Amino acid sequence: MKRMTWALVFALPVVALAQPAARETGARDPDRVAKAEQRQRLRQVLELADTLELDSVQALKLDETLRRFEDRRRPLREQVRDSARVLHQASRGDSAALAQVDAAAQKVFEARAQIAALDRELYQALAKDLPPQKRARLAVVMARSEGAKWMKDRGDKG
Repeated sequence: MKRMTWALVFALPVVALAQPAARETGARDPDRVAKAEQRQRLRQVLELADTLELDSVQALKLDETLRRFEDRRRPLREQVRDSARVLHQASRGDSAALAQVDAAAQKVFEARAQIAALDRELYQALAKDLPPQKRARLAVVMARSEGAKWMKDRGDKG
């Protein structure tokens, strides 16, 4: 037991020093973001394929469709994130950000409207060859996943 304790006493500082250097505040690691997006899309494909009872060929087609829409959604999400950062800084009294409040708020609303339009277009693209029952399942899954994203985002700020 003493050996384990001493090993931990000496190993913990070494592990702490081996951690990568902290990034500047607000910086995002592009590789990490890309991997997270890939995992999210895979979860979405698996959930939809299971719910809609798709075979592997249909699931691959679904993945390609989701990828195309994600490529269009990504810059809009970045725009929302950047504008939200400006608004957050302004809410804390940052004088440089205070001058940008109205423009940042407008950008957020415009980007969110475009994301909603993309979601409708995605639903139409995915539902076009499905029978009504599976279209209903698709709509439920999409609505549930949007609600879960919203709740997750709200929970992060909590």
